[in-house]
Amino acid sequence: MQLPLDPRQHVFRPDLADIRLRGRVQAAHYIEGQMARVVSARLAMFAAPQPQSAMSSELRAGEFVDVFERANGIAWVQNRSDRYVGYVAESGLAETIADPAWRVNELLVYVYPEPTVKAVPIDALPFPARVAVAATLPNGWSRLTTGGYITSHLLETATTLHSDYVFTAGRLLHTPYLWGGRTAQGIDCSGLVQMALELAGIDCPRDSDQQRLAFGAPPPSDWANYPFARGDLVFFPGHVGLMADATHLVHANAAHMAVTSEPLADVVSRGAEILAIGDGEAIRGRAAAAA
Repeated sequence: MQLPLDPRQHVFRPDLADIRLRGRVQAAHYIEGQMARVVSARLAMFAAPQPQSAMSSELRAGEFVDVFERANGIAWVQNRSDRYVGYVAESGLAETIADPAWRVNELLVYVYPEPTVKAVPIDALPFPARVAVAATLPNGWSRLTTGGYITSHLLETATTLHSDYVFTAGRLLHTPYLWGGRTAQGIDCSGLVQMALELAGIDCPRDSDQQRLAFGAPPPSDWANYPFARGDLVFFPGHVGLMADATHLVHANAAHMAVTSEPLADVVSRGAEILAIGDGEAIRGRAAAAA
């Protein structure tokens, strides 16, 4: 017996659905998505075609999507990176295809109209945005296919792996908390976990409940004596974080409105019940198996 499809990860409505779902869902029409590239530094994603609603996720520069509908300046898309489905501003997408083979490797990188730091920046790209480079100049600058220049040493190849995903999460300490955020300019709890695992080569779904299904196991009743280790994931109702060591949790949280590291006991003392624990050693093993 097949479980109901999750509309966060499958494209379907009564009037329209992904052609790959024919036979699994009923819809008036089935279509094939058309690929597009995200050209905005950050592109808000919504669960409904009303931008005034709560942001459900976010697309990053250089990601690819499949577009299933365009109407009134809004596109209904599925992110190819994490398969998340939602509505975005059509203006943040481009149909021209380029290879975003490079990734910014600092938390925020400015884009200049000419190759000099004295120019007024025309954009800012947050980690881990990806870019396509049209030319690498001998003076240490790279010209982007979308226009503008970035100093070359602030880029790394997009295939570079950061295997210590706890270190990656730690780089984002003090990053502002942003519901639905997925970048170093603003991030939520599951976005932090997803980014850290993604850059370590570990496939990770978007939301904390999906991550719990993918990685979590029920905790023992005496969780206070559980041998937590660096890299373990800890799941709470609607929340998730990573253990930095045996006692401290790194997490993006609305209590501090930032990414913080604090004793796990303090998080629990605020009423957060531990629902599941993800074993860090097993999670790291997924990366090794995928390599």
